[in-house]
Amino acid sequence: MKYWWIGKIAKLILFVTAVVALFGFAVMELWNWLIPDIFQGPTVTYWQAMGLLLLSHILVRGWHGGGMSWKSHRWKHKMEEKLAAMTPEEREQFKAEWKRRCGYYPGEEKKEA
Repeated sequence: MKYWWIGKIAKLILFVTAVVALFGFAVMELWNWLIPDIFQGPTVTYWQAMGLLLLSHILVRGWHGGGMSWKSHRWKHKMEEKLAAMTPEEREQFKAEWKRRCGYYPGEEKKEA
């Protein structure tokens, strides 16, 4: 029974490795197909494409798998704490500034433009 789980884990590791390798190859091919023609940019090697994948993951999701994303409960909790500590005047000023920068305030309807 123990060897059955080892086989499953080995197959999972191989599958994940193959998927990551395939994504790297796809990024390399798409980059080399589009970027040099459109932007006169350089071509990339397979390992540079893998680096681009890692860089984009870090920039978009962070190191902790998206733990600090905009939809994070931690972020929402911290924002609620800050708003609760504000005076009503500060809260209105904050909402007005948010509306000025973003065009709407979360929780209120967006303006149809």
